[in-house]
Amino acid sequence: MAGIHNAIVIGGGIGGPVAAMALQKAGIEATVYEAYDGTADGVGGALSIAPNGRTALAAIDAGLEAAVAAAGRPMRGMVMQSWTGKRLGEFGDIPGLPGQLLVWRSELYRTLYTEAVRRGVRIEHGKRLTGLTDDAAEGRVVARFADGTTAAADVLAGADGIRSTVRRLVDPSAPQPRYAGLLGFGARCGGEGLEDTVGKMHLVFGKRAFFGYVAAPDESGWFANLPHRTPMSAAEAKAVGAQEWLRRLAEVFAEDRTPAARMIRRTAPEALVITGGLEDIPSVPVWHSGRVVLLGDAAHPTSPSSGQGASLAMESGVQLARCLRDLPVPQAFAAYESLRRERVERIIRMAARTNSDKAAGPVARVLRDLLMPLAMRFADPAKFTWQFDHPIDWAARVAAPESVALPA
Repeated sequence: MAGIHNAIVIGGGIGGPVAAMALQKAGIEATVYEAYDGTADGVGGALSIAPNGRTALAAIDAGLEAAVAAAGRPMRGMVMQSWTGKRLGEFGDIPGLPGQLLVWRSELYRTLYTEAVRRGVRIEHGKRLTGLTDDAAEGRVVARFADGTTAAADVLAGADGIRSTVRRLVDPSAPQPRYAGLLGFGARCGGEGLEDTVGKMHLVFGKRAFFGYVAAPDESGWFANLPHRTPMSAAEAKAVGAQEWLRRLAEVFAEDRTPAARMIRRTAPEALVITGGLEDIPSVPVWHSGRVVLLGDAAHPTSPSSGQGASLAMESGVQLARCLRDLPVPQAFAAYESLRRERVERIIRMAARTNSDKAAGPVARVLRDLLMPLAMRFADPAKFTWQFDHPIDWAARVAAPESVALPA
């Protein structure tokens, strides 16, 4: 270990606990500080854990990966459809890689929280970050919280999401989130009378909006991306009311020859998850300063359309821990950024192109529906394998970047 004994992790969502467990494996004691007073049980919709996310968890240990796998359901492939119900193409599991998982965010959160606490990671709630002092002379960073308390450690990692306070403190001129032109919704519903999708996620470019669903006799789930000209925060969207959104969504999908409208109509208002506008940031210029570093959506916020947000956060937590294990702080942070930036920004760009297809206007939708069957017919699934096939060799020593000099 490169002289680093302890770390502060800001943010107790998905990336924070994973980073804390990875740091612990690297011999660095990490404490997670979460702004909210309570846990996030029951909060959030469905998300996917990609094969690379499972690989990152397994790099910490097999038990953690198995616990997350048990919290989700295997997703055995993705079927692309048009609003007419026509199959445009299908992608299955990639040989030699873990299968994709579909998991509800609340259940993933609870699993990671439980595993972190079981392993001795301390998680403190009600700790809203308000300021930082990076004391180079003392070799430590001090975090200040709204309740008047402070915490000090050798390094601080910001895993506090797309509207990261840590990012703003590190770089006040950092770009703001970019609206993708879509609002997000999702829910669980009963599966009675629906054709079983046998663990496959169906992704439908609807006539007026995008719809994804899985159906099974015991439980089904869906999500929708609704084009909306002006951005809405989650709070603004929730103020419209779940009942009204369900009415609008059923109307939007009424002409689609898919189960969309039927699934929406059988959804209870209290089951609807309203996430507000989909957002990303194409590139965060500053990932680290002094003894402070960003990870997850604080460093590389991709929209949910990537299917990679949680998995990339897991990867970053593991890679950051490896770098801090092997290198002094300046070199560790530079090596971490070198390992991560090109990969995550490429995925952000891919998701942005997907959002453009989902938010297409009337003319663009016609062109999309004409051209997509042809594009899917000749699509080479191997071209997408790079984002899923991302091994992490925990035991390998991280090399120091040549361009970063140690302080005198």
